[in-house]
Amino acid sequence: MTIDLYTSTGTKKGTVELPTKLFGARINKGLMHLALVMQQGNRRLAVAHAKSRGEVVGSTKKLFQQKGTGNARRGPKRSPILRGGGKAFGPKKEANFTRSMPKNMRRAALFSALSLRAKNGEIVALESYPEDVKTKTFVALLKKLPVPIGRKIIFVLGGKHKGLELSARNVPGIKTLTANYLNPEDVLSSHALVFMTDAIRVAEETFSRKEKKEQEEINETKEKKPKVVKKTSSKSSRSSTSSAS
Repeated sequence: MTIDLYTSTGTKKGTVELPTKLFGARINKGLMHLALVMQQGNRRLAVAHAKSRGEVVGSTKKLFQQKGTGNARRGPKRSPILRGGGKAFGPKKEANFTRSMPKNMRRAALFSALSLRAKNGEIVALESYPEDVKTKTFVALLKKLPVPIGRKIIFVLGGKHKGLELSARNVPGIKTLTANYLNPEDVLSSHALVFMTDAIRVAEETFSRKEKKEQEEINETKEKKPKVVKKTSSKSSRSSTSSAS
């Protein structure tokens, strides 16, 4: 799969070949949904908190006697059935919304998100950008690129780029991200992705190196695992000798 390549002035120069492993994977919507919910849940803070009857300030004295008044049998004013009392089964700030996913599933969700963006033609490549910190120059480049200005656009960098990062931080909807921090939420929530040419290479090397390292660790554990030799029982050996005789 190829994408258009643009220069720092916004003119189209040619095309760039995308690695099939990252941008040509099978699109799995269910897996992308799980990864997105996991990221948002891990970032979520338990803010809502309702006081229980033990946390409400007030007397624990029973309001009136149990029998003889004709009213309901109530306890203290901190009871959940009274106004101003505690909340029964209310939300607590100790709630835990964190989730986890296996490493291979998270990586597959990222590849699926990148492949979806590439299939829809929402990824372009940028050859270079000057080191000068000027927002005016960056906005002029945005107007020439085929991206929806005013929507969320992510610039994926191969490493630290002071000129691009500082020029883009004051533009609404623009986010800069290094290639080794690519994640499904940013990819799916953006309307366009602009990859620097070195960012494509860095992303391919990063995720390929991780998979290669994991495969080597799996092979090492298989080699260290002792082989189990099945011993034949004495009964079976006796029966075989008797049948032979």
